[in-house]
Amino acid sequence: MNTIRKYFLTGLLILVPLAITAWVLNIIISTLDQSLLFVPERWQPHTLIGFDIPGFGAILTIVIVFVVGLLANNLIGNYIVRLWEKLLHRIPVVSSLYGSVKQVSDTLFSSSGNAFRKAVLIPYPHAQSYTIAFLTGVPGGDVKNHLVGDYVSVYVPTTPNPTSGFFLMMARENVVELDMTVDAALKYIVSMGVVAPE
Repeated sequence: MNTIRKYFLTGLLILVPLAITAWVLNIIISTLDQSLLFVPERWQPHTLIGFDIPGFGAILTIVIVFVVGLLANNLIGNYIVRLWEKLLHRIPVVSSLYGSVKQVSDTLFSSSGNAFRKAVLIPYPHAQSYTIAFLTGVPGGDVKNHLVGDYVSVYVPTTPNPTSGFFLMMARENVVELDMTVDAALKYIVSMGVVAPE
């Protein structure tokens, strides 16, 4: 009986991650394939070659993102991007939404940004228990005027979905920097502590 259970659990450990990965990839590719709806009917794959190509929209999206990045890195493209951003900042609701999203994406994708640069250990939710968090910077604006002492900003991800979590400002003395990569820390969190870092 123990042998059957062992084989079953081994099978689950192999197949469940594969199935979830395939499912997530299918959702991403299907979503990106919707970008083909913006292509004129006569230029769509099913019109040109007689059948649909799964993932073609994903390839098209990647190419478009690359071309936009390429154009934005030259003088004329940079000027157009700045004009576009000025226009968006004049539209009431769009300006606040676009500004917030741009600030977050600049922080996350910028090589000079502080987001998720360091895995740290913090006491949370109380002094006798600890969790892994990510150092995101230091408090700014009026917030820092109300904090006494040296504080840092940390993001505490939830398990098993690290995209949701809590933003905390903690005294630097309570934050322990870990000798662990961000990737290793994320794996540890997503696996609910099963995949321990080496």
